[in-house]
Amino acid sequence: MVSLTGKAIEKVREILDMQDPKPAGLRISVVGGGCSGFSYSMAFENQPNMLDKTYNYEGLKVFVDQASLLYLDGAEVDFVETLEGSGFKFSNPNVKSTCGCGSSFSA
Repeated sequence: MVSLTGKAIEKVREILDMQDPKPAGLRISVVGGGCSGFSYSMAFENQPNMLDKTYNYEGLKVFVDQASLLYLDGAEVDFVETLEGSGFKFSNPNVKSTCGCGSSFSA
């Protein structure tokens, strides 16, 4: 299961409400690339794909495809604000190593 913190849900809703037309939900996936092999992707979707797992967080729908779920099981998505900047942060117990920039991983 993929989980989102309250701050992440709040921030996604804030961004989602600015979209016109309003998408049905958020897709979280793992894509090939980056210096360690994989990276995370977040994008708005109008509808889930047939084999997606759909999560509902306080009315926010999150879609995850079957392949990505293998890498994201147990992961938590948070929204953090620091002096260096703000953004979504993935805490993933399946990660074996990350790159120096922290934006890609290997599992």
